Amino acid sequence: MPPTNRLYLDDDHCFQADATVVAVSGDSLACDRTCFYPGGGGQPPDQGRVRLEHGDVLEIVAAHADPDGVVWHVATTGLSPAVVGRRAHLSLDHERRLALTRYHTVLHVLNTTALRDYGGWITGVQIGVDYSRIDFKLEGLSLAMCAELEAKVNAVLAADLALTSRYIPEAEFRARDDLLRTLEATPPVVNGRMRVVEIAGFDAQACGGTHVSRTSEVGRLSIFRTENKGKINKRLYVKLLGGPDMAPQTPQAAQDVPA
Repeated sequence: MPPTNRLYLDDDHCFQADATVVAVSGDSLACDRTCFYPGGGGQPPDQGRVRLEHGDVLEIVAAHADPDGVVWHVATTGLSPAVVGRRAHLSLDHERRLALTRYHTVLHVLNTTALRDYGGWITGVQIGVDYSRIDFKLEGLSLAMCAELEAKVNAVLAADLALTSRYIPEAEFRARDDLLRTLEATPPVVNGRMRVVEIAGFDAQACGGTHVSRTSEVGRLSIFRTENKGKINKRLYVKLLGGPDMAPQTPQAAQDVPA
């Protein structure tokens, strides 16, 4: 079975798509193409619905990609092999995807700022719809540094910079350390090439996740909590305030919390 055509890689705002079911396994089905993000890089998989021809509607609670690049959509019930070959309409939980997309974008701005200005490499990420957390190998974290990080990130967000994605050959990716933000994990190379997400005039990094079109769509960043997760491993909890469809709020001060 060939790899699934992942539509979100070329259009971060692809929230629905028509496809054909190509396989079934237990409570999961695979299609020839999908708008569902299968998870990775700290971003959880999408949720939504699949409407099969003749009216059957499946609730999709998760998605994942197998080693062959096939994306499996996990439904709430078992599936019959008879659905293979049927046409399907895939639709995401729109608001959930938008929230994850905004958080993924702000973490790009934050991780680049942390690395360039403070030498902070990512050691872990967990993206959520209400808040997210990111771990850095970072020395000397303080309230003052958190305030600086907030101010610098929010300046980039307010600058209304465009985001785009493109592909580069694997050889170019291997030769460019500037595209990495993590010490250990790296995004997968697919079909001999790597996807790079760029924030105009600010940053370019390897990434397979979803992002907004312009930084002004994110809102404002608040670092509302920090934790010590080792001698120099620091965890930052972040929340987005305001946004294109939300009233602005007053950011909260960061708080140091003992490990």
